[in-house]
Amino acid sequence: MTATDPALTALAQGWCALSLLHGRIETHIERALQSKHDLSVREYSLLDVLSRQHNGEGGHLQMKQVADAVVLSQSATTRLVTRLEDRGLLSRYLCPTDRRGIYTDVTPAGLTLLEEARPTNESALREALDEATKSPELVPLVRAVESLPAPA
Repeated sequence: MTATDPALTALAQGWCALSLLHGRIETHIERALQSKHDLSVREYSLLDVLSRQHNGEGGHLQMKQVADAVVLSQSATTRLVTRLEDRGLLSRYLCPTDRRGIYTDVTPAGLTLLEEARPTNESALREALDEATKSPELVPLVRAVESLPAPA
């Protein structure tokens, strides 16, 4: 395989299109969430992930699992948790079965903000996808996103 191999070029072009779509979507959602709810995309994502925890077996996520879910490093996730905790949207506590573990829960204020922000996130996502269909090279990616099944 060489740098001018057509397959490699197509693969690279596909990756560039995917990256472009992701950037456009994230930028559009970021603007909407910031202007209406004073939340970044990452903050929204963190609140969303943590709001899905439960008290049953394996229901609480360790910081590494949270970091993986929001696609950040552990240190960046910890800083993000601290910022949201300072705003009263999250709280941390020691794991009752392993005193070395620290769990993070969404506070009632955080849940309220998340519920207020969900329609904004959904609407901005829809708008960004609709706008992306104006670029022919992004249409197949938009259709792929739209055809993904909802998580169970």
